[in-house]
Amino acid sequence: MQGSLLDISHYTDNKIKPPMMLSKKNITMKKLILSLVLMAVTTGYSQELNLPVFTQYLADNPFVLSPAYAGIGDNLRIRANGLTQWVGIKDAPENQSVYADFRILDRSGVGISVYNDKNGYTRQTGAKVSFAHHLILDYYSKQYLSFGISYNFNSFRIDINDFNNNGPDGNPVFDPSITDNRYTSNNNFDVSALYRNRNFYVSFNANNVLKKNVDKYRGVEPSLLSNYQVYTGYTFRDGENSRIEYEPSLYYQYFASDKRSTTDFNFKYRRYNRYEDYYWVGVSYRFLNDQFPKPLSVGPMAGFMKSKFYFGYSYQIMFNDLGNYNTGTHVVTIGFDFLQSISNCPCTQSPVHD
Repeated sequence: MQGSLLDISHYTDNKIKPPMMLSKKNITMKKLILSLVLMAVTTGYSQELNLPVFTQYLADNPFVLSPAYAGIGDNLRIRANGLTQWVGIKDAPENQSVYADFRILDRSGVGISVYNDKNGYTRQTGAKVSFAHHLILDYYSKQYLSFGISYNFNSFRIDINDFNNNGPDGNPVFDPSITDNRYTSNNNFDVSALYRNRNFYVSFNANNVLKKNVDKYRGVEPSLLSNYQVYTGYTFRDGENSRIEYEPSLYYQYFASDKRSTTDFNFKYRRYNRYEDYYWVGVSYRFLNDQFPKPLSVGPMAGFMKSKFYFGYSYQIMFNDLGNYNTGTHVVTIGFDFLQSISNCPCTQSPVHD
């Protein structure tokens, strides 16, 4: 996503307020220490803004990660995510997003996603429009290959109307460097590929493939916005007719601007009934690859599908320095599946088993 704000999404899974905002409040010593920790982490590691990726993709919605998943399934699928990060820290980041995808014809799919992100005084909104096409590599062994592309539009501004301009003595304090809300917008593209072989899947995504024009920005801005993602896993059952599924998966992110990366290890247990309703529980473990095996975050997850209504919840505990100042991050997902229409092509048929 676009903007001129420092981001530590690959260190603490989201952004911080710009350092210039910290002088606007009469903060306690604890908050001052926290701010210094955040500023130290971000020194020299400015990264283009991206939607925070926690466990939304594990809420049975991999379209969050990859446009190549658009149109795989028998329904118009809608998922809405609400994310509250670092509960207990005032003005901590909040994010809301909606994802929808559906099949067109037998071998293609389209999708759209919109989001709103609030972090202190910063506001960021954006949308993606995606297209995917699915191919059959081998009909009998159920091997499929999909390609996806997304067009991204993002906007960024600072909400200067919410500034508290009163100093400790009650007199107004003005920052001469803040003359407007610094609104900016940007366009970019994501590309992806997905390979499926029966119950095995692996996807590769390249996000923000275009370089950023930094001429209009003040200060130091990274021109490399790209981040690369690999998502892979396998679903297996106790037996051929079992209604119980186990799904281990791995999610890897690499940030081009500073060459650091994170990895998620995930595990899910899912149980169906005869009506394709189900419930699931799982756990996710994230770490920085240059600090393995020290965890960055760990958290349980759970969800269910009932009569095409979906609900999911995830709780993440931070194990870095921020963990001393908050009680965790909460992600809630609700969704609906509409307009069921079974595909004539196996490459887009629903992965849900009877």
